[in-house]
Amino acid sequence: MKTLIIGGTGLISTSISRQLLEAGADVTLYNRGKSEARIPEGAKVITGDRREYAAFEAQMQDAGPFDTVIDMVAFSPDDAHSVIRAFKGRIGQLIFCSTVCAYGGPAVHYPIREDEPRAPIGSYGANKGKIEDLLMEAHARGDFNVTIMRPSQTYGEGGTIVHTLGWNTTYLDRIRKGKPIIVHGDGSCLWAACHIDDVAHGFIGAIGNPKAYGKFYNVTGEEWMTWNRYHEGVAKALNAPAPKIVHIPTDLLAKFAPKRAGISIDIFQYPSVFDNSAAIADLGFKYTISWVEGVRRTVAWLEERGKIENSDNDPFDDTVIAAWERHSAQMAKELEGVDG
Repeated sequence: MKTLIIGGTGLISTSISRQLLEAGADVTLYNRGKSEARIPEGAKVITGDRREYAAFEAQMQDAGPFDTVIDMVAFSPDDAHSVIRAFKGRIGQLIFCSTVCAYGGPAVHYPIREDEPRAPIGSYGANKGKIEDLLMEAHARGDFNVTIMRPSQTYGEGGTIVHTLGWNTTYLDRIRKGKPIIVHGDGSCLWAACHIDDVAHGFIGAIGNPKAYGKFYNVTGEEWMTWNRYHEGVAKALNAPAPKIVHIPTDLLAKFAPKRAGISIDIFQYPSVFDNSAAIADLGFKYTISWVEGVRRTVAWLEERGKIENSDNDPFDDTVIAAWERHSAQMAKELEGVDG
């Protein structure tokens, strides 16, 4: 079976590529050749930009045929229209990497199933939802079989550990040094993360699988953690003391830190736990790498490359925490006795 991966050097696609190659599969990657490739030798590579649509579609006409195409980097409806033109009637299956952000938040039912009504908050989730619709229309027309994968937070070697204020690695340094960290809300909202190797296994289980045709699948973590426990797990992975957590309301973070806290404002403030039953039954998806173990692997990868930044050089967190504690103390003083 010949598989083309549009992308191939990102977090999930690197793991998909590696696992397929280790199994002896015929794998071709299509990307711009600008990102570090972290896969074993053996993959064929086609260099190009999939957003130069005419050139991309011509390259795909010359490159085929493929049994399965996995599109990891479609982010706009125009990307979907192009991939449909490129592969209509020429492949057996297209697997699209969507996102749980297509659901939006808060959800109607928990854990969230694939039939949850979609109400995306930001443009990222909204565009992914539009792509889903276009591809499913192509499936209904018989252009090719379509499978939609919806991962949530994925992490692992090649990336970092996301937190309330984004992706900067000073967060890890702060925990290691025993500095306080900022957590949105009261830290009790539920969250789940999944290591790239487990997510990739779900994608691979969909390749050439008739059960997966025309279907959507959650492929997400199964350790449902509060954000407080999430950070405690990071500290455990770092062999550091339990973190000193400072809770700050998300709506306040939205006022003064809309860039750093953007992901918390749009996503993290809502419960995010998903039902993976369909992927387990149809794709053989399994959650095998615990949160603490996955963080250890990710941090080891970062340390080997000197990618953990010194938090002493970024005063943002300390400035915010000092202001929050000062104003909280003043508010408590002003309201003393009001309750009774």
